Amino acid sequence: MSKIVFFDVDGTLVNEAKEIPASTKEAIQLLKEKGVFVAIATGRAPFMLDEIAKELGIQSFVSYNGQYVIFEGEVIYKNPLPQESLERLITTATGRENPIVFSASDSLRVNLPSHPGVKEGMASIKREYPKVDANYYKGRNIYQCLLFCAEQEDAFYQKNFPQYRFLRWHDVSVDVCPANGSKAKGIRELIKKLGFQMEDTYAFGDGLNDIDMLQEVGCGIAMGNGRDEVKQVADYVTNSVDEDGIMNALKHFELL
Repeated sequence: MSKIVFFDVDGTLVNEAKEIPASTKEAIQLLKEKGVFVAIATGRAPFMLDEIAKELGIQSFVSYNGQYVIFEGEVIYKNPLPQESLERLITTATGRENPIVFSASDSLRVNLPSHPGVKEGMASIKREYPKVDANYYKGRNIYQCLLFCAEQEDAFYQKNFPQYRFLRWHDVSVDVCPANGSKAKGIRELIKKLGFQMEDTYAFGDGLNDIDMLQEVGCGIAMGNGRDEVKQVADYVTNSVDEDGIMNALKHFELL
C-alpha cells in the first residue's frame, strides 16, 4: 500500500443534498481495490460519520479538524480545547448573543435554546437542534466548538482569543479549534501511525478548514465548487462534487 488519500466530507464526498455521487462511491471502491489507503479528514464529529463510513467502507478519520484521529476504529490522537480560556470565550459569546455548541467525542450540546442561527447551521448538515446544557463543557474534553456568529465578528474573536482558531464553515457559524490544531496536524499523526511519507499523500477539500491540509500533503486537490481561497493554494483544481470531481482527479493523477 504505497499511497493514501484523504477526503473532506461536506462539499467534497457529499453534495449540498448530503448525498454521495455514484461516481464517488465507485472511485473509493476502485482505490481500495488497488491497495490505496482511504481516510476521511473533516470538521465533523466522529459520531456524525457513521452513515458515510458504512456506505464507503472507511474506518479511519481525522475528525474535528484534526483534533480527534481514529485509525481503523482505534483513537490514536486527541487534542482538546484548552479549558482555561473556554469559560472566557463562553462568557464573551453569550454577552454578544452568540450561541456555542460544545463537541465532545460522543455527543453535542448547545448552551442556548431555540436560536435561529443554530437551527439553520445544524439543518444544513441534516442534524437536529442539540440538547441544551450550558455546563456540558465542565469536567470533560471538548474537541471543538461551533460558535454561531456573523462573518463580520470573526476578526473580533480572532484578536481576542489567540488560543483558538476560528474556521468559518457556514454563513452563520465558525468551528473553534485549538490554535495548534488543524487537519494537517491530524494527518501527520495518522500517516506516522501507518508509516507513510507525506509525499505519498493526497487530499481533497473545498472549504477554509481544508487549506492547511491541501498545503501539507504531497498533492492537494480543490473541488470545483470550493472557495477561491482553497483553489489558490491547491496543486490541482478538479470538477465539482456533482460533476465527477473526485473520479476525474484520481484518473488525472493515475491513481485509478
